[in-house]
Amino acid sequence: MNIVAAAVVGALALSVVVGGQVPGPVTTVAAVDLTRYEGQWFEVARFENRFQRQCVGDVRATYTRRSDGRIDVLNTCRTTSGSMTSVLGEARVVDTASNAKLEVRFAPSWLSFLPMVWGDYWVIGLDPSYRWAVVGEPSREYLWILSRTPTLDTATYDHAVAMARAVGFDVQRLVKTAPAVGSPGSLASP
Repeated sequence: MNIVAAAVVGALALSVVVGGQVPGPVTTVAAVDLTRYEGQWFEVARFENRFQRQCVGDVRATYTRRSDGRIDVLNTCRTTSGSMTSVLGEARVVDTASNAKLEVRFAPSWLSFLPMVWGDYWVIGLDPSYRWAVVGEPSREYLWILSRTPTLDTATYDHAVAMARAVGFDVQRLVKTAPAVGSPGSLASP
């Protein structure tokens, strides 16, 4: 086997996921009612990522629709020192037929013309009552499980994880988020 053929075979082998299948494209839910999606969400689990390194628990996202059709995104979390930190971003809908594909930016607004400051935010799983959501993106590098409450019961959490697995996410990478201090499931009380 020559070097080129070996490289092709190696690349194909790397693209195969557990179960022996190459995943198809990431799909989203059919529709998101942005008015119902608004409000506060607690992060229950996520893939580790560079921009949340300082977050050790009590991770929340608050979505507020604006009159221009965009959405303010306020992310907060507890750091290792015990203090809370936050960052304000902006989301825009990129698929108006479903509202399930958005892009989010936390860079300054004067940089918003640059495509690389916008990150994909796709709703790939959503409870019919909007009690929990699964958010990912097409490269499958980022994944979040969100809930209206600080924790999810085991059956609901497992269902959310199964939704992510069904569209090709490596759910073994999920790390559960420590809930707010004093909330059900937290390790400490105030």
